[in-house]
Amino acid sequence: MNRLWIGLLTLALTGCASGYGRPKLPYDAWYIGIAAPRYMEVWVESVDVIDQRGLAFERVHGGVVGYTRKPEGWHNGGGKMKPIGNVDLPEIIFVRWQSLVEPQTYNVRIDIPQWVRDEMVKPQRAFCPWSQKWKTDYRQNVSIGMAPGGIAKAWIGGPCLGHKEIGRFVGKVSKVGPYNGTSGGKHRPLSEDAAAYVEKHGIPYGSW
Repeated sequence: MNRLWIGLLTLALTGCASGYGRPKLPYDAWYIGIAAPRYMEVWVESVDVIDQRGLAFERVHGGVVGYTRKPEGWHNGGGKMKPIGNVDLPEIIFVRWQSLVEPQTYNVRIDIPQWVRDEMVKPQRAFCPWSQKWKTDYRQNVSIGMAPGGIAKAWIGGPCLGHKEIGRFVGKVSKVGPYNGTSGGKHRPLSEDAAAYVEKHGIPYGSW
């Protein structure tokens, strides 16, 4: 991980020195959403992005996530959304998170294929149920779901467009533990509701 951060910093400094300007996108920002199955609580320490120009951006998102309606399976997109401005379309996304029900800390690398970037800038006619109107929309939202066992899934979608799955990924256990080894191995506490559910039902490994 130390080599990763050095590489990210080098890319960022190189990009800044090269005089890269604002990315040319059909919108001001794309979005990253972070989510987890219900009761399978997580805390996201960092979401880092390398964009298609090769520039690195650290900690563009993190913290509390949005939760699905049930512990098993996925909701196919969504989550706690955050706009990612002045960043070009993603090529690689790194996520570091604490899985509080285990507890364990994971790192995952999500490679974004070219078809996803093509889809993110493709204008499409879409019907918005809440406004009952048609509009030109983009799949500018990248959603990342995290589950116990280091499982992560990613989708792209839009405000009025359905989600398409990017892929399923398996993270690696962090060798240094939570908070980059600064907490003495202590994770954030699990809520009483989540703890009670896990004690009664266990963790539904294999459903993600």
